[in-house]
Amino acid sequence: MTERRLPATVALGGAVAIGVMTAVQARINGVLGVRLGDGIVAGLVSFVAGLILLVVVVAAMPSARAGVRRLISGVRTRRIPFWMLLGGACGALTVSTQGLVAGVLGVSLFTVGVVAGQTVHGLVLDRLGVGPAGVVAITPGRVAGGALALVAVGVSLGGGVLASAPLWLLVLPFLAGAGIAWQTAANGRLAQRVASPLTATMTSFIAGTIVLVIASCVSIAVTGPPAQLPSEPWLYLGGLLGFAYILLGAFLVAHTGVLLLGLGSVLGQLTTSIVIDLIWPLPAGPAPWQLVTMVVVAVASVVVALPRRRRRAVSS
Repeated sequence: MTERRLPATVALGGAVAIGVMTAVQARINGVLGVRLGDGIVAGLVSFVAGLILLVVVVAAMPSARAGVRRLISGVRTRRIPFWMLLGGACGALTVSTQGLVAGVLGVSLFTVGVVAGQTVHGLVLDRLGVGPAGVVAITPGRVAGGALALVAVGVSLGGGVLASAPLWLLVLPFLAGAGIAWQTAANGRLAQRVASPLTATMTSFIAGTIVLVIASCVSIAVTGPPAQLPSEPWLYLGGLLGFAYILLGAFLVAHTGVLLLGLGSVLGQLTTSIVIDLIWPLPAGPAPWQLVTMVVVAVASVVVALPRRRRRAVSS
């Protein structure tokens, strides 16, 4: 029902907050990955921390426990399809990519790749009606926003970036962005079915933890054990941030659609990542002129979001 939808400004503000938390998490997990010498294990550490917090919160809340019962019943009766449980697998890809890429290339370059994957895939998922908002029409503004995101990726790869990092390291953020769009859609649909964003978020963390345990075992078998866990407490806050923004995304996506949620988070991601990389630059990161081009993506995101706000204002 349209009367139950959040105002567009409130929903987009929440999306921006998701972007801020994502960018900060990327730097935390990136540094943790460098310290451990294994980005996949760093992702596992992040996910386990978030999962422990979620289990405690869900156990303490009657509404969340009721959501767990609805989840179990829905899976048994096949009212909840298996694909809705797989959002966490894409989250596992995201945190692993943070550990592998953001600590080497910087948060800004990681973010612009995520933006492109998230925007393009969000456009497709909205058109297919995968998210809880149903089928969302493709407009010229949305297509232009996705195209500009891809242009920004091309610009960000200029200078000495390609000379300082292998191409596969630069492709990973794009795949992570596509995974974030899928995770948002799947978690949003699951939150609707179980009537509990917390339960959907915990399910996502369980799936991601399983994937990361398997991937970490393979990584350790191939490259050897990681370095000793660092002692700085802030390096373990990535899981807390993941818990917060996945929960917020599962709630907001029904009000925004997959693409609009992703585009709102772009503003927070790009702004925060630029600040982080200017204050704490990395040798292999993008040059200042490349950082400026990322602002163009944020402006394009706002332009793409505006038509939806106008349509909602007219319909209400």
